[in-house]
Amino acid sequence: LSSGISGSINSAMIAKSALEEEFPDRKIYVLDSLAASSGFGLLMDKVADLRDEGMSIDELKDWVEANKRRVNHWFFSTDLTFYINGGILGICPLLNVDLNGKLIPRAKVKGKRKVIKEIVARMEELAEDGYDYSQKCYISNSACLEDAQAVAALVEEKFPKLNGKVEINSIGTTIGSHTGPGTVALFFWGKERVD
Repeated sequence: LSSGISGSINSAMIAKSALEEEFPDRKIYVLDSLAASSGFGLLMDKVADLRDEGMSIDELKDWVEANKRRVNHWFFSTDLTFYINGGILGICPLLNVDLNGKLIPRAKVKGKRKVIKEIVARMEELAEDGYDYSQKCYISNSACLEDAQAVAALVEEKFPKLNGKVEINSIGTTIGSHTGPGTVALFFWGKERVD
């Protein structure tokens, strides 16, 4: 989980130190994914493919460091109960994960239909190879499968060369405790994130 939203990397570094003492001949790397939820899954899925294609652990480490900021995370919530700053009725905040792995509000969109179009518009703007995007795409949701399916259908319509169908997952308890129900997150490979 990104150091921008969790201290879990500190625990990993402690574990690395302990394991290096026990296994001094092993290579152990701790990498800050700067990702969350299915963004981390998209990154790891690609790393597994590259491993299967023959990349060494050192090459994989370097590849992750060079490419982790290309995993785009965009999400919205239609239920603002769980957000500290609250909001105006009918406003759906559109957020993303910045280059430092922190959650950043980017826009306030009025209405669910508009925010669904807006999140896909961000993919249109930022996706690797534009409408010829041919990588995988993931969506996570918390108790709003119909909204996730609406985003997936629009993505599949706009990006006909996707590597398979959009994969829809449920948001886990860690992220879900912060976002609450009504959250849809879209993950894809694209331009490097900015702050």
